[in-house]
Formats: sequence, structure tokens, C-alpha cells
Amino acid sequence: MHYTTQFLLSAMAPAQFPEPDVPEIAFLGRSNVGKSSLLNALVGDKAAKVSQTPGRTRAINFFALLNQSQRRQLIFADLPGYGYAKISKSISAGWSAFIDPYLAIRSTLKLCVCLVDSNVPPQVNDAKLFDWLRSAERDFVVVATKIDRLSGNERTRNLLALKKGLELDEILPVSAKTGYGVRELWTRIETAGGEQE
Repeated sequence: MHYTTQFLLSAMAPAQFPEPDVPEIAFLGRSNVGKSSLLNALVGDKAAKVSQTPGRTRAINFFALLNQSQRRQLIFADLPGYGYAKISKSISAGWSAFIDPYLAIRSTLKLCVCLVDSNVPPQVNDAKLFDWLRSAERDFVVVATKIDRLSGNERTRNLLALKKGLELDEILPVSAKTGYGVRELWTRIETAGGEQE
């Protein structure tokens, strides 16, 4: 887990994606779910810009994770948030031109980390995403963010509701603020990436 993070590029078309050379982990979720905060909690620095305005990310942002000898080990792909009403329909309609191909055919994509807000009931667009990933035969893990905002009883109740409503066997609770669950998520990421030092 000792990496330095380097911003690679932003891509809005498949031709702009980086050369597929190391395992990639994609981060997906609705706008305002806490994606940037979680990315920063994982890598230990301010790699992803945390915006006060949901829906700011309009491209896929690629970050290289380098090991101690500065060799690229993993790539994190931060995908635009979805489901935020204030983004014009023409912009979000264009997303499928580069997001769908990335998720469907990217050879080095090893795991999709799908974020849901533990404080929000199950959402239809999250369920649609999980169905799509299943049909594309993509491995994914669902992470419930902002778990620090819930008491013990609320946490249990909300996680059960999310599991049931989204038809999931497992959901991983995390908090970017306290670090709760971050180590478990790293384990999943490194297993998926076949991490070797």
C-alpha cells in the first residue's frame, strides 16, 4: 500500500485512454457520493479534486500508482458521476460514447469500485449500473460511503436496506473521513490487481 500517485490524463474518447499496460481499477458512483474523498483516502494525498459542486468530473481521469522504485503498479480510473439533475442532458448523453466502451472492452480493467451513499435509500440508477456490469461480466465491489454519519443501529438498518434493494450479497462500509473500511477495500483492490511487488 506504499504508493505515490501521479495524474496521467483526462480522456473523453477511447482514443485518449492510456496504453493498457497495468491493472486498472475504476471508481463509479452517483454525483455527490464521495468518490473524490474516497480516492484521496485510499492514496493518502489530494490526487482527486474534491468539488463542492456535484457533477464536476466530465471525463475519465486516470491516476498512476507508482511503487517505491517508481514503476507503475496500478491505474485508478475516476469516472464521471451520474444521476445529477443539473448536468445538461446533452453532456450526460455524450458520456456513453466513452464510458460504455471503457467499461465494456477495456482489457486491463480488473475491478469496478461502485460507490453508494449509506445515508440514501437504494437508487434505481445504481441498480441499473450493477445489472449492466453483471451483463458485461465485470467484477465489481459495492462500497457504502459516509458510514461515519450513522449510528450503529442506523448503519445496520441502512446496509441491510441497500443490500436488499440493490440485490447485493455483500456491501463494504467505508468512511473517507475516519478511514473505516479503507484497509478492507485496499485488500480487494490489490487482490483484483494481482498485486506483486
